[in-house]
Amino acid sequence: MPRFAANLTMMFGEWAFLDRFRAAADAGFAAVEFLFPYDHAPEVIARHLTDNGLSLALFNLPPGDWAAGDRGLAALPERRDELRAGIDPALRHAEATGVPRLHLMAGIAERSDPSAVAAYRDAVALVADRLGEKGLGLTIEPINRRGMPGYFLDDFAFAEALIADLARPNLTLQFDVFHRQILHGDVTMALRRLMPVIGHVQIAGVPARHEPDEGEVNYPFVFAELDALGYQGFVGCEYIPREETVAGLGWRDQARRTARSTG
Repeated sequence: MPRFAANLTMMFGEWAFLDRFRAAADAGFAAVEFLFPYDHAPEVIARHLTDNGLSLALFNLPPGDWAAGDRGLAALPERRDELRAGIDPALRHAEATGVPRLHLMAGIAERSDPSAVAAYRDAVALVADRLGEKGLGLTIEPINRRGMPGYFLDDFAFAEALIADLARPNLTLQFDVFHRQILHGDVTMALRRLMPVIGHVQIAGVPARHEPDEGEVNYPFVFAELDALGYQGFVGCEYIPREETVAGLGWRDQARRTARSTG
């Protein structure tokens, strides 16, 4: 049975951010993830995790100015100093919260630009090495350009090749089923082939990005496949609830019942 982590950036929006930790725990989640913790001190995030008995699965390194349209800095050579400066705040939050891995966003750039490719490669290597010194993992995630126009890393094959080429033991793939289905399809065979380099999985219904009980992906089959492949990591629920978050959790409860009946 996958270990589900509620994404507090997208889920439980009926509550203020810090109140979402309690709401997730009350809804039966033992783990959470979110995009960015940097509006709150590390010890504040850590306290909300501890007080609610939650593990933290993942968060992102600083992405630049999100409100101004930045979606990461790694592929932007002119922003290298800013990327470097963001590593220490991320590490402080990681140390306080016990998160096992972080995600590095690539940014808005073209893969046809050799300077962007070189900058991204160097940035991933740099951040992986810095995080590795602290015993932390780093993930990179292909994201579809329909939802994030112009995003540099929009291809699973490119990500796979980079992970193999850099050969950092703490560098893995963030396999978001939502993005995989939109970009390439062939979710099951990709999971089977890429499982050795997958460090984190995320889910959402396709194409609307609501609960994983609607759309073109058969998630009960995907969950069974993850179990069959021996995936031990978290499955981040990075979806936008159709209505109230708790009212839409029937898919998770059904997955748990199915796991109990077949276990």
